[in-house]
Amino acid sequence: MNRVEGRVKVTGLATYAAEYPAEGVTYAYPVQSRIAKGRIKRIDGGEALAMPGVLAVLSSEDPPRLGEEAQGELALFQSRDVAYRGQIVAAAVADTYEHARAAADAIVVEYEQDLHDVTLRADHPNLYQPETVNPGYPCDTVKGDVEAGLDAAETGVDVTYTTPVLHNNPMEPHAALALWDTEDRLLVYDTAQGTSASRDLIAKTLGLPREQVRVVSRHVGGGFGSKGTARPQAVLAALAAKAVGRPVKAVLTRQQMFDVTGYRTPTIQRLRLGADAEGRLTALEHVAYEQSSTLVEFAEQTATPSRVMYATPALRTAHRLVRLDVATPSWMRAPGECPGMYALESAMDELAYAAGIDPIELRVLNDPEVEPESGLPFSSRNLVACLREGAHRFHWDRRDPEPARLRDGEWLIGSGVAASTYPSRRSPSKAVVTMREGDFLVQIAAADIGTGARTALTRIAAEALGVAPDRVHVELGDSDLPDAPVAGGSMGTASWGSAIVRACEGLKVNGAVGRADTTEEVKRDAELARHAFGAQFAEVRVNSVTGELRVSRLLGVFAAGHIVDATLARSQFVGGMTMGMGMALMEETFTDEEFGGFLRRDLAQYHVPACADVPDIEAVWLEEEDGELNPMGSKGIGEIGIVGTAAAIGNAVHHATGHRVRDLPITPAKIIDLMF
Repeated sequence: MNRVEGRVKVTGLATYAAEYPAEGVTYAYPVQSRIAKGRIKRIDGGEALAMPGVLAVLSSEDPPRLGEEAQGELALFQSRDVAYRGQIVAAAVADTYEHARAAADAIVVEYEQDLHDVTLRADHPNLYQPETVNPGYPCDTVKGDVEAGLDAAETGVDVTYTTPVLHNNPMEPHAALALWDTEDRLLVYDTAQGTSASRDLIAKTLGLPREQVRVVSRHVGGGFGSKGTARPQAVLAALAAKAVGRPVKAVLTRQQMFDVTGYRTPTIQRLRLGADAEGRLTALEHVAYEQSSTLVEFAEQTATPSRVMYATPALRTAHRLVRLDVATPSWMRAPGECPGMYALESAMDELAYAAGIDPIELRVLNDPEVEPESGLPFSSRNLVACLREGAHRFHWDRRDPEPARLRDGEWLIGSGVAASTYPSRRSPSKAVVTMREGDFLVQIAAADIGTGARTALTRIAAEALGVAPDRVHVELGDSDLPDAPVAGGSMGTASWGSAIVRACEGLKVNGAVGRADTTEEVKRDAELARHAFGAQFAEVRVNSVTGELRVSRLLGVFAAGHIVDATLARSQFVGGMTMGMGMALMEETFTDEEFGGFLRRDLAQYHVPACADVPDIEAVWLEEEDGELNPMGSKGIGEIGIVGTAAAIGNAVHHATGHRVRDLPITPAKIIDLMF
């Protein structure tokens, strides 16, 4: 099925947040802190206000009124304290974007600067144990005696891996257009992965009842988590529109997005694994060190995948957090599972070599019957089948088990494998389905962030109603529609689809309209371990002279329940795998230790992979029946593709060269340092 919105997108008719027309529109441009820690002494907007077209200057000199619950980066201009370099400290509003930008440059900000600390390290004196990690998991878990299990092991590894700061970098910049009507109701056209949640957070920040705020986000040009919650541009546009009495657009530049729209926390991860003579795990310990800001605690669930993956009598997972003078990290595609599985699957590969066992067979040998940490039965788990199918398709049986033995001239060739997992959640959602002149209108405040949600939901509704898809019309992306959760956590289709199926069932009973609220249904879900699984395979070529690295082939095999639409699914799997390749080889944001803030703040320096970077990429899936999940039997697929890919590539680099790079990204310089 072609995408429902395909024509408007390829013809340029799809309207994104910054493109909505508004009479008398004006523009807001932020001023960012040039220090990493300190206090604002004075802000002088006099020169800016005298410039052509300038309507207002917003700052903490005259703080706009916000709600009592406003916090973090959204509490604009409420404090004179500076928490990180790049924080928004003022803004200019003018009749054109150019005038606003020029005025912002003319605003004078004087600071009292303090010493800052922006460096994550495993021995930081201010590390602490948070109460929970995103989205509410226990911070630490212990099962059995890990030290005894490690002591009893025939083979063991004790290794540390690091991942850098990573940025989401969606194609569409973060933007908002805010308008206040005569009844003082706020309308925000925003780049939002969830209009219901965005409305609620904007309302709370501004101190308004939720009924007084409407958020519209019909089309979103990618998010990868960075648009999963309201960002400062939405609040800035609303405050500026109130100040000047006219509509205001606030569009962040690519450089500003690096500062104020979230990022993946860097991690330091230590893993200790032990195995007996047959290769069965005797103990597994996974400890992750992460950072957050001084404004808001965000603790990523980096070690939680180790609670899911492998059978072991002794298991410990832990997270330690330090609050630094940095921007607040946030969600980025597969938060937790992505960096956590990179470390776990790399360590499993190292254990396989240490024990003299094939990496696939080690994983099969340690496949659990129940979820290791909780003891819950799996709703379905087909990791072994994914590994076996991938091995067949990748011709794993032809692989030389010894590293650094396959050459093609200057090029060393290697292959690697890693497992993938991601939770299969759903959240309460509402939907309304109405029959109109023989067709059906589906209304739900879902979000299509480029994943094809309109198309998937059209298919789900058509199947539930027993009609052709062209008789179904899906309306989404508006907080005035029935409440729905965000497009995130790989739970969008499962959550929205459940509500739509129930509404369609109601319509078939009532005849004209069907309404659904799945809150109680979700509460009654059986207590099971619900996860998607997969296996990633990579073939790499490493130049023995220059250290240049090429990924010649990627294969992903997934078990993700019922696939709603094959074309959309392949797009998501391949997109995730490509993003995982970027994580493995090129993506990295440097922290400026001297001045604070980030270096590499544009796409000229922060490299992301292109199609030419992997000539052969393939994604396939198993037919998996899982009736315990939701009415469609589907599992989320938006994030599992990235999980495991970086580890598979890193493992392949080791197989090609005989050397292990444990600090991402894997660059030619790091390879050369190890080889010579």
